[in-house]
Amino acid sequence: MRSSILKWLVLSATVLIGLIVIVQLYWLIKVYSFEQKQFNNNVVKSIRAVFEDLEMNDNPSLDLRHLIDNPQNDYFLFKADTIPQKDSLTFYLQREFADFDVLTDVKLGAYSSTEKKYIYEEYIPTPASRYNTVQAVSDLPVYSRDFDHILLYFPHRSKYILTEMNFWIISSIALFLALTGLAISLFYFYRQKFLAEIQKDFVNNFTHEFKTPLAVMKIAADVLEQKNILNQPDRLSRYAAIIKNQTEHLQGQVERLLKAASIENKKLPIAKETVNAIQLIEQALNKVQPLVEEKKAKVELIVDDTKTQIQADEAHLELAVVNLLENALKYSDEPRIVVSAGKYETDFYISVKDNGIGIEKKYLKNIFKKFYRVPTGNIHNVKGFGMGLNFVKRIIDAHDGKIKVNSLPGIGTEFKLFIPFN
Repeated sequence: MRSSILKWLVLSATVLIGLIVIVQLYWLIKVYSFEQKQFNNNVVKSIRAVFEDLEMNDNPSLDLRHLIDNPQNDYFLFKADTIPQKDSLTFYLQREFADFDVLTDVKLGAYSSTEKKYIYEEYIPTPASRYNTVQAVSDLPVYSRDFDHILLYFPHRSKYILTEMNFWIISSIALFLALTGLAISLFYFYRQKFLAEIQKDFVNNFTHEFKTPLAVMKIAADVLEQKNILNQPDRLSRYAAIIKNQTEHLQGQVERLLKAASIENKKLPIAKETVNAIQLIEQALNKVQPLVEEKKAKVELIVDDTKTQIQADEAHLELAVVNLLENALKYSDEPRIVVSAGKYETDFYISVKDNGIGIEKKYLKNIFKKFYRVPTGNIHNVKGFGMGLNFVKRIIDAHDGKIKVNSLPGIGTEFKLFIPFN
């Protein structure tokens, strides 16, 4: 329950962080658009002031919108009934740009409609200009107009506007970094919490798995310490066998733990050889026979061809089948198991189908994770470390095969292993 709440909180926080970042980007775009409009307004105001300073317009009552054109983002073109001297135009433009905070460099050109060319050009740096003059100067494009005009070109307009937005950009980057750090922290915290719960479950499973065999061995040892035990050979043999069986069981579990630890980040090493697949399945069934008898289970084997040969690591593949059979027997009160095998396209398949408690769909994606155990409600008598299915998947992956799982809660589960022939 806590894990689900924590997961929901982490997910909600991540979505919220994403929304904040999107909103911040939106406002950056809005601010950039505003700065562009502000720049354009300041340029127009400067041009209007130059008109008044140099009396360039023969009809002062003419709307300014009919005199100024913005053919491209970085270009402003305005009509000049009288083209002023270059020095005068340069002086007044510099003064008006400074007054109206247009603090970036500009190149101007005076175009004569009669001569069909620029009669002069001039580059005007500003005190705030930080750009190379030579790089800024380039040929001005010709915009065909039937009147004389002045063309202004701002080569670093975009960079200048971005510079004006330094506060917004820096604050946005800082916010983005802070939110990214928060998201990473939340993910790390969730992961640590998840790992802590897995570790706790593992310790509980470990204790549960070893507690019963050790208790049985302690009882058997107490019986063997009795003085008259030598006079009861049958009883002596029986309790000695109990200790041996329990010791072998514990030894097997320890070997599983050590093997799982040794291949933590490695592909399981296997040695393929030609194997009779059906014989391998029968050997696996023989190994779980004591558990089949104990549970009074019914096991049915269905095969297509008893002589099917595959390339596989016999010991490991047999262990995978044993693990599936043990699970099928453990998670059912009255086990009925169907083991089937045969050819499917380019693969050989082994299916283990049971009538156990089944697995809910939401747990299926986690069942092959190490130490993960599906919650079993009120069933507390099922032992294990949650490593069996993880080990099965490692074995099948090492064979370049695949696993399919079909399960219905309360109905049963089917695990299907696919081993490629080639």
